[in-house]
Amino acid sequence: MISANNLRPGVVFLLDGELYVVMEYSYVKPGKGIAYAKTKLRRLSDGNSVNRTFRSEEKIEDVRIEQKVMQYLYKDGNLLYFMDNDTYEQIPINIEQLEDVINFIIEGSNIKVNLYEDKVVGVEISPAVELEVAVADPGVKGDTATGASKSVKLVTGYTVQVPLFIEQGDIIKVDTRTGEYLERM
Repeated sequence: MISANNLRPGVVFLLDGELYVVMEYSYVKPGKGIAYAKTKLRRLSDGNSVNRTFRSEEKIEDVRIEQKVMQYLYKDGNLLYFMDNDTYEQIPINIEQLEDVINFIIEGSNIKVNLYEDKVVGVEISPAVELEVAVADPGVKGDTATGASKSVKLVTGYTVQVPLFIEQGDIIKVDTRTGEYLERM
């Protein structure tokens, strides 16, 4: 059991027989009354988000999550297949469970897969990834004084705003938390 004060983004816990992961957390201590934690949670069984407030002294049943590094192999319909780097076992993960990271992974990349009782409950990727620009319109010459930007399409199909000097074939670094361009590599 953990206290509501110990909740942080990424913590997985059991509530009313369902697994939840904390997406957002804020601790509120009013001038009068009891402190509480405001959270945004995602139910792992169906991916729905809920807002929930916990009293600071409230106890929550935490769960033990196993983490494995797996390699993304390929996509087949609504399933993405990953290979355990230790056992070479392949497991399918529904695309809905990966909606937060699907735009930032390419075949052959390694990600951390979180498992609870051998069931996938989430994935983690690095805060920034390097991806190739697949489609980029040429920038307008002389339009650099305004700090203008343009949209480009990455190899994953994700569209991001970048400076005008970025061209097709360039490798750029993208922040996986915000989806924003960081730098050209």
